[in-house]
Amino acid sequence: MGGGSGSKSKSSSDTTYKNTTTSNPYVESTTNNGGTTTNFKSGTSLDTIYKFTNENIGSLLNELLNPSIDSATNQAKLNYYADTLRGETNKALENNIISPLAQRNMLRSSQATNLYRDLANQQEKSIADYTNQLITDTQNNAGDVLNNLMNLVFQGYNVLQGNQAQSLQTSAGNASKQTSGNSNGYSYGL
Repeated sequence: MGGGSGSKSKSSSDTTYKNTTTSNPYVESTTNNGGTTTNFKSGTSLDTIYKFTNENIGSLLNELLNPSIDSATNQAKLNYYADTLRGETNKALENNIISPLAQRNMLRSSQATNLYRDLANQQEKSIADYTNQLITDTQNNAGDVLNNLMNLVFQGYNVLQGNQAQSLQTSAGNASKQTSGNSNGYSYGL
């Protein structure tokens, strides 16, 4: 029979990250042993865009999916268009057709009534077309605003992510490592 020997070892390594704060004009990251926290600096353009987008995303999506003529802006545009259209077309009909024909006794009242009725029908059709265009424009504008805001939010996210990565890298470079272990040896023999 023979003898033998062996050893058993166990080791562990702990990394302790140094407290690191990394910042740029828009973002500040703090890294420690518990992880990294990154936030937009309050009052910066990226912080403002991020907050505005989060606060208004619901109403913007609703406006995109359910455009309405009832907004104050659309009502003002529609009223202005309708008032201008009616005023100008009525004046044109009166000055260019009704008055000259009436002065020559070439127009009966029923003919004038028909001209005014036809004009009113054309005005209402034009107003309906303009209303449809306003709704389409509202939807397109909401889509454009959402697209622009999301692009800005993602640019802010990229700034945030880059600063966080820099903070982690800096903290890891300043980290201290402690290795501990134990070793047991044994031998047996005859």
